[in-house]
Amino acid sequence: KIHMLADAFGRPLRFMLTGGQVHDIVTAPMLLEGIQGTAVVADKAYDSNGLRQIIADAGMRAIIPSKRSRKVQIPHDAVLYKTRNRIERCFNKLKHFRRFATRFDRRVLHFLAFIHLAAAMLWMH
Repeated sequence: KIHMLADAFGRPLRFMLTGGQVHDIVTAPMLLEGIQGTAVVADKAYDSNGLRQIIADAGMRAIIPSKRSRKVQIPHDAVLYKTRNRIERCFNKLKHFRRFATRFDRRVLHFLAFIHLAAAMLWMH
């Protein structure tokens, strides 16, 4: 499974490959480590008190809608949350590379190297 961090323009910044069973919330603290910004925009899958605390400790705002199972809903900036589609568009641009979309490479190292190459090509546009 590919976990990605993108900037405000939807350009990829960091990648992490894990097994398919690994939840996104597990890799989020590692992807955010050392990142500076004003806000982190993420979907409901990232709604956890621990991640919200990590984001607050880094001096950023968490723009994450609450899960329906949360007893007390935490409000979020709905206007800023609309920018979350930029990371989805980034994934879609990467999927234009057949080698990425079909996971052509068998070795993780080769696949990760290609992801970095494709990401560099996206930065050029």
